[in-house]
Amino acid sequence: MLKENLIMLRNIHGYSQEKIAEKINISRQAYSKWETGATVPDIEKCSLLASVYGVTIDSLMKSETAEGIGAIPPAPRGKSIWGSVTVNDRGQIVIPKGAREKFGLEEGKRLIVLGDEEGIALISADRFEEKMRKAMEFASVQNDED
Repeated sequence: MLKENLIMLRNIHGYSQEKIAEKINISRQAYSKWETGATVPDIEKCSLLASVYGVTIDSLMKSETAEGIGAIPPAPRGKSIWGSVTVNDRGQIVIPKGAREKFGLEEGKRLIVLGDEEGIALISADRFEEKMRKAMEFASVQNDED
């Protein structure tokens, strides 16, 4: 778990073992031992690693997999990766339980579907509409001042 996450995160960020070791003030050999699983970092070093990689200490320790992908790196702090879903013949998907629980998604809950060239995102309709109202109020005030 930890050793795989350290390897993935280091590669994602484009660091050499030496560079990440410098960032947390240890030797390259000590860091290498963490990636091979020969030793594990203490909690203070885990905290430094989490900070450098922008993840939580907890996510450094967990192993996450996604169907059809395999092992996935820890999500950035404040973000979540719940895995993959399959679109059925009617265009429907089942949102993973963890996501439904985190965002209070229950039957009848309205969502706005947003997207760009990279993919789609879902946001609560109530939250989206409130943000749009505020944006329109701000635009109206700006127009009044011109």
